[in-house]
Amino acid sequence: MSDINILILAAGHGSRMKSATPKVLHNVAGQTMIDWVLDAVEPLKADKLITIIGVGAESVQEHVGDRSSFILQSQQLGTGHAVRQAESELKGRDGVTLIMSGDTPMFRSETLMGFIAEHERANNAVTVLTAIAEDPTGYGRIVRGEDETVQKIIEQKDASITERRIKEINTGVYVFNNRLLFDALAQVKNNNAQGEYYLPDTLNILRRSGEQIGAHTLQDFTESLGVNDRVALATANRVMHQRINHQLMVSGVELLDPENIYIDSTVHIGQDTVIEGGVTILGDTSIGTNNTITQGSRISDSMIGNDNVITSSHIEESTLKNGITVGPYAHLRPDAQLDDDVHIGNFVEVKNAQLGKNTKSGHLTYIGNATIGQDVNIGAGSIFVNYDGVNKFNSTVGDRVFIGSNTKIVAPVNIAQESITAAGSTITDDIPKHAMGIARTRQTNKENFWQHMPHKF
Repeated sequence: MSDINILILAAGHGSRMKSATPKVLHNVAGQTMIDWVLDAVEPLKADKLITIIGVGAESVQEHVGDRSSFILQSQQLGTGHAVRQAESELKGRDGVTLIMSGDTPMFRSETLMGFIAEHERANNAVTVLTAIAEDPTGYGRIVRGEDETVQKIIEQKDASITERRIKEINTGVYVFNNRLLFDALAQVKNNNAQGEYYLPDTLNILRRSGEQIGAHTLQDFTESLGVNDRVALATANRVMHQRINHQLMVSGVELLDPENIYIDSTVHIGQDTVIEGGVTILGDTSIGTNNTITQGSRISDSMIGNDNVITSSHIEESTLKNGITVGPYAHLRPDAQLDDDVHIGNFVEVKNAQLGKNTKSGHLTYIGNATIGQDVNIGAGSIFVNYDGVNKFNSTVGDRVFIGSNTKIVAPVNIAQESITAAGSTITDDIPKHAMGIARTRQTNKENFWQHMPHKF
């Protein structure tokens, strides 16, 4: 295969997105659009990979980093003008140049490899990647001659009524003979409805010069989907989630309602894990084997082991080992760490706390900034009071401690192993091993108080 140069066009306004964020930095299934494009071209092992940036240039460059070199297009005057910005880097080089947009996140690496191989096999000056669209509205149309060769690409705004009926569309992806590309670009004019320099005009210029123009048609139209507005962004997310979910099911994950399960591309899930509908799993999350995750759960940036049951709960930046039950309606916040066989019940919140094996907190409890041992029982309504309004403090609870219901543990406190707190206590001092901590006012009954009430209920 010839040397490969790759140009990614990412300089446009993206005005239809109605967003302060550059269009190519909007997310599709957990990655920005330009990340998807870079992932797709990475296996091609380009000799030169250049991203043309413009609007939001600093943000795009910072995000992409050293995955690409960059050239600034200070004025956005069309795709032809954008490509010409790379002339000083590419003109005169042998090989081929693949050109694609940074807002087309759906292309697969194998599609691009096959596309370049077809271009070289046919010995074309340029090959355009096309697709058949049931509704071609908004796309440039492929105009073919009687012999089915490509005559030109016409933008919809410049197309005639007859041309607008054409269903074969331009995906915006091209492979050029690099030496011919910039000679043709020098002849492109901007006498069109937008006053822009269109890259597709090079096809007609090359054809008039006697060069061979080719087209390669996609088998999967969804790969051609570009994103110009929020509606198209939603479509791209839907299609990408379908791909991700399909691959997970093929690999042994059971998705009960895949149309309503949203899993990022960065998530890893083991075999025999069962996921109900209405679940969202995001970011750098790894889930082991034989877990059950029920409807309404949301998990992000977390490590989850095997044989766990997560019921309608939210988990973020947490670590769960094995055999754990969570929920319903629990919230594990950053740096919650649960050892084997821990139980976190309904309306329990855990943050920056480590819970040892077989520890249980069944109901209505807040556990924050705490190190808790094994086999601890934390009664309903307990609160680890970790914040004085300025600083946060840590508490330690030893193995086999029994925390009575409605206990408030005012940090910093050390509760030694095999001790007890009496229900309703506010614990402000350490409790030694085998002791009971009681911190509540002794009950007093007022006799005949009812008759002094001004209003009887």
